[in-house]
Amino acid sequence: MMKVHVLLTKEEINAERLRENGKVAVVLDVLLATTTIISALNEGAKEVIPVMDENEAFSLSQSLKHENFILAGERDARPIEHFHYPSPTMLSPLVLGKSLILSTTNGTIALKKAESAERVYISSLLNNKRTAQQLLDCHLESTIVIICSGNAGEVSLEDVYGAGHLIHSLLYLSQQSINMSDAAKMAFYLFLGNQYKASELLSSSSVGNLFERYGLFDDLQLAATANTVSVLAVMKNGTALLEEEHASQSEIRKVRDI
Repeated sequence: MMKVHVLLTKEEINAERLRENGKVAVVLDVLLATTTIISALNEGAKEVIPVMDENEAFSLSQSLKHENFILAGERDARPIEHFHYPSPTMLSPLVLGKSLILSTTNGTIALKKAESAERVYISSLLNNKRTAQQLLDCHLESTIVIICSGNAGEVSLEDVYGAGHLIHSLLYLSQQSINMSDAAKMAFYLFLGNQYKASELLSSSSVGNLFERYGLFDDLQLAATANTVSVLAVMKNGTALLEEEHASQSEIRKVRDI
């Protein structure tokens, strides 16, 4: 039976424990890093390279031709000079064929810290059901650790909701019981109680309030939209890529029809 744990913040990540017994990690930063990554890959980005901070981003960019990459990032929700803001709606027309180097306060750090797991998937409300199908197809007997990036050490409502949505997707697609930790059950029941209120819930969160203050309404709406793409994204050698083993068209239709 699949075991599902939820970590409520990136600060809970323990590299040694993730490495034990072939654990599979799924990282969520609904507002906004993983939504940005999934959107960029769906829009044709060559790859997304998450980094720890802007210094690492600048250093990495020195090895690439200017026309082949885009720098995007924020620090404590504020823009970084010479970086695009990591808004999926703003980046959407820019990323085709490009490497996106991405630095954020929470999500990209969570992805870097999770790399000791046997496999690391990147997920969001946009593609949670595609991720869930992959977990069921390839990791049915594994321990799945869903990592909520959180916000500077604090729990983020939207990430817990996203974890609950992923767990709901696993249960719906498998029609079987899953062994859930208490934190996983909490996320699942939060989602069930607000299943049709994603936009309202994201807007009411602390980060959502910041988005509304900065006028990022389109990004809020996008991040709250579930099951709109069939993108499956995985970390490989420090880079977020589309999984090579794409779903068959019948599998994609099955996910879209839920």
